[in-house]
Amino acid sequence: MIITPEALEAMLINHGHDVLRLFSALQYIVIDELHVFIGSERGQQLRSILHRIEQAIGKTIPRIGLSATLGDMSLAQDYLRPEAPENVQMIISEAAGREVKLQLRGYRKVVPGIFELPEMSLSQDACGDEIAIAEHLFKTLRGQKNLIFVNRRQDVEQYADRLNRLCTDKRVPKEFFPHHGSLSKDLRLAAEEALQERNRPANVLCTSTLELGIDIGAVNSIAQIGVPFSVASLRQRLGRSGRGAGDPSVLRMYVMEPEINPMISPEEMLRPALVQSIATVNLLLKGWYEPPMLKRLHLSTLVQQILSSIAQWGGIRPNDCWKLLCESGVFPGVDERTFIHILRCLGQLEMVVQGADGLLLLGLKGERLVGHYSFFTAFNTPEEYQIVNEGKLLGTLPIEYPLVEGRFMIFAARRWQIKKVRQDERVIEVEKATAGQVPSFGGGAGIVHDRIRQEMLKVYQSDTVPAFLDKTAKDLLQEGRNAFNHYELDRRSMLQNGDRLLLFPWSGTVVMNTLAVQLSELGYAVDQGAIALTVEAATIPGLRQKIQPLLGHPPNPVVLAEVVANKEQDKYDRFLSQSLLCLNYASSQLDIDRTWPVLRELIA
Repeated sequence: MIITPEALEAMLINHGHDVLRLFSALQYIVIDELHVFIGSERGQQLRSILHRIEQAIGKTIPRIGLSATLGDMSLAQDYLRPEAPENVQMIISEAAGREVKLQLRGYRKVVPGIFELPEMSLSQDACGDEIAIAEHLFKTLRGQKNLIFVNRRQDVEQYADRLNRLCTDKRVPKEFFPHHGSLSKDLRLAAEEALQERNRPANVLCTSTLELGIDIGAVNSIAQIGVPFSVASLRQRLGRSGRGAGDPSVLRMYVMEPEINPMISPEEMLRPALVQSIATVNLLLKGWYEPPMLKRLHLSTLVQQILSSIAQWGGIRPNDCWKLLCESGVFPGVDERTFIHILRCLGQLEMVVQGADGLLLLGLKGERLVGHYSFFTAFNTPEEYQIVNEGKLLGTLPIEYPLVEGRFMIFAARRWQIKKVRQDERVIEVEKATAGQVPSFGGGAGIVHDRIRQEMLKVYQSDTVPAFLDKTAKDLLQEGRNAFNHYELDRRSMLQNGDRLLLFPWSGTVVMNTLAVQLSELGYAVDQGAIALTVEAATIPGLRQKIQPLLGHPPNPVVLAEVVANKEQDKYDRFLSQSLLCLNYASSQLDIDRTWPVLRELIA
């Protein structure tokens, strides 16, 4: 059967007494898109579930992993069988890759992205860059089947609205569909069915929801608006096109940079979005993909697995639970002392209790938590409002979105007015309107790997102009290189900009975050940008003086994590003490070993 980790978790909890019968005839476990699971909370949950099933039925079940975007194949071996990776057989395709047709188009952002008033036509240049991209997509893709990937849900709505308004202006059928996680299942299915229907033009604007896992048939091409999240993500998206025999994979990328003006910062002068996009394509063509983060302790998921194991067995001894989940399980980085600390935290919060015979049992609060369907997921599922029109569910909005009755909004590529907000039921009633503004759905840009930033540095230092750039993109690249040379960033990594100091470590998100936390500990206000750290009220001599004594004595990352206020990042972090939160945060967000050589180079 085809099943999710969450459904497997539910089976173990609700039918724990029947696990042996349910799984005794199991012969193989196939994990598709294996790279998505490695290093993630959900992947750790899946590994723990599979280990618990094998322990319950007393036999080892062969595991098969499938992936098209694993750069380091040994990571798959470690994930599938961490206790014996050498026993995992690797089957690697030697088939030649498909031809790739690629263009990266550059645009200048004249005005910050704001929506024009309803009476403004699309020809007016209020947001010239977004309009120009929408017009090119309309002209190039209409009448075919294409996927248009956009990084944020609000931008999916924005571009879908613009493109469908172009259809209205040109008096042609609407064929642009939005697809993202906040839309109702019915609306997402409608977009997927439009792609699958033969001889029907359909262009779907989507987030990562259509990156993998859903069969949408053959599409003519892929478009990417904005900087790709990662090389692996871009490879996954590109693989959606060119599936016919002899067909090339076609990719169009659209990147915006701000027009040069007196207010533009030195970092923006470097055109980082364009250069990062070029670096991502370069690494894609070299066949490199980001390795997953493997140092994480995943304490949030461990909390979930402790509660789930207690529910499965009806009770379990602490030592047996530690052996099941940690000693022989998938949390080997958690020793007995840390495990006991977690149990004490759960006990203090009445999530677990210990019986007179020593068994761990669910407390009243633990029973309520485990008994709710939301417990089965290892990742955060934020509270949301339901958006309803005439009794039909359109989708959901995050609960922090400001709601005002009478306000206009764009959702599901249509325009609505909020008629009523039913706070107690978390329901928004809307009716059709002519005006609208795209709501903010939240969401970040993910983690950038060190290798991407290092490839960006090579792009700046080179004079080669990639053949896949259009004229504007070539001009933007030259502007970025001119700024790089003007600021002499080939020979220095710190730049004074008034009373602010810009640091260019040419490192990924984790190293930059570690640097930012260390500088915060020294009393500086720090902002992490696209490629630079901006340190407020700082000078090069002053910063050197403060950092020099630290170079020979790297800090303990767990102690350094105490500086960070918002360490509760994963679903069950709220059950952890401050010391456990520091331990967990340090394992995933800080890397002293990689950061300190970078810091020494910065100071030098």
